[in-house]
Amino acid sequence: MDLDVSDDSLMDIHDEPPKSSSEAKKELYDGHGQPAATEIVRVHSSTANYSYRLYKRRFVGIVGLIVLNVVSGMTWPWFGPISNNSEELILAQLISMYIYAVTVPVAADFGMTLDQVNWLGNVMSCIYLPVSLLVPEVNRRYGIRRCCDVGAITLLISAWVRYASTPRSLSSNGAFALLFVGQFFAAIAQPIFQVIGPKYSETWFGLQGRTTATMVLSIANPIGGALGQLLSPIVGNTRQSILVLGIMSSVAAPFVFLISAAPPIPPTYSASKKAPGLVSLLRVMANKGRPTDPTMSLRERVDFTILFLVFGVLTAAGNVFSILTGEILQPVGYSSDSAGFMGATLILSGILAAIITAPLFDRIFTTHLAITSKVLVPILGVAWVAFIWIVKPNNTAALYALCAIVGVASVTMLPVGLELACEVTRNADGSVALLWFACNAFTIIFILVEGALRAGLDANPPLNMHRALIFNGTVVLTTCCSIFFMRGKQTRKQVDQEKRRQATISLQPRPLMNSNV
Repeated sequence: MDLDVSDDSLMDIHDEPPKSSSEAKKELYDGHGQPAATEIVRVHSSTANYSYRLYKRRFVGIVGLIVLNVVSGMTWPWFGPISNNSEELILAQLISMYIYAVTVPVAADFGMTLDQVNWLGNVMSCIYLPVSLLVPEVNRRYGIRRCCDVGAITLLISAWVRYASTPRSLSSNGAFALLFVGQFFAAIAQPIFQVIGPKYSETWFGLQGRTTATMVLSIANPIGGALGQLLSPIVGNTRQSILVLGIMSSVAAPFVFLISAAPPIPPTYSASKKAPGLVSLLRVMANKGRPTDPTMSLRERVDFTILFLVFGVLTAAGNVFSILTGEILQPVGYSSDSAGFMGATLILSGILAAIITAPLFDRIFTTHLAITSKVLVPILGVAWVAFIWIVKPNNTAALYALCAIVGVASVTMLPVGLELACEVTRNADGSVALLWFACNAFTIIFILVEGALRAGLDANPPLNMHRALIFNGTVVLTTCCSIFFMRGKQTRKQVDQEKRRQATISLQPRPLMNSNV
């Protein structure tokens, strides 16, 4: 019997080979060759309904996804830091969760106009949004592995098409066309690996491993972005760094072969269900669900709407702060180095907090995701409002402390928000796709509005972002207040626990009743 009802997702016994049919039959009889309980016969005849098992290969697959997430994250901000301190920053263009900064030497090196450089960023922002919505449908039809195959191939294509633009014999328009196509393919790869993470966790991990797996996969991409910003100025000029990026992408792409579509026997009941897809979730949210769609009560639809807004606004606030850190802090007297260190404090403190807290949610606070949200989200709302008064000259210590608080609460909430969405919808890839869509859509809105709210040259201090901070804090705090109306019932976990309990009870033999009594 392959049944695994253990809560320990790390036990090696889960990889024992399945018992043969003869071994299974032997379990149906007692030591005297008499039939055991009739209930056990029934359970063994329907093992497909109750067999749950964990496989060690799930760790191999998650390593592959981590590597691909990291490298796909590196491609987005790769060009930005290739400059020296004397170069004037011309353009800061939104790319997902990081800064995509384009400097004068990068544009001049390829002989492109600033409008052309601007479109290298715009294409990635534009393509990310529809691709993130297509991932659940591809996964529903072809599975996790085929999704990752597409991501690995487009990652590889993007790197080497961009490298094809580096020969100096090419015209500026030819180089721009190749860079544009390369950016287009890069914009396809990154959302694939971001959206598929929680679905992989659900498919391969048990109740005491899903949140940790989601955490690891959700922070891998930002880590890649940070590494990209650190490595790109070290490896050489723009053309040399594009070659290095191509080599790294070529090394990472074969890691896709470590990823399997699904285990032979699922770890939980929810993992045994076919992915419904995004269209199914949209039908259910519109109260037009079909009998085959996972059902959602009115309360659960309200909960997911709140999660959609809160996740989108909070991640957008963090993204915009990362993008505009220098523009926010330099007008009030902080150096570019100080601004960079504060941004790094936010990211690194958050990553450290997520590594510590995610296992706690898997093993101790397993049913407290909603309570966690109601504690951390208001703290974040107040913290973003506090930036309105904290951003002022000679206030370094308070700024570092506030960045650390925001980082710890924000990145801790990242896997919590993703897992809660999966819980209330029972649709992992569809719900996660909508959350990441909200993240990028709100970030685009925030970056445009806050850029428009920048003060003029005649302000005191010139070009300050005080009005932008007021907008950011007001919108974030208002949205965060809605978290108190969320119930956040972990329905998926409750169903999985009940199915596991039924399996445990059904597998316990009962003594036969004496027919003479």
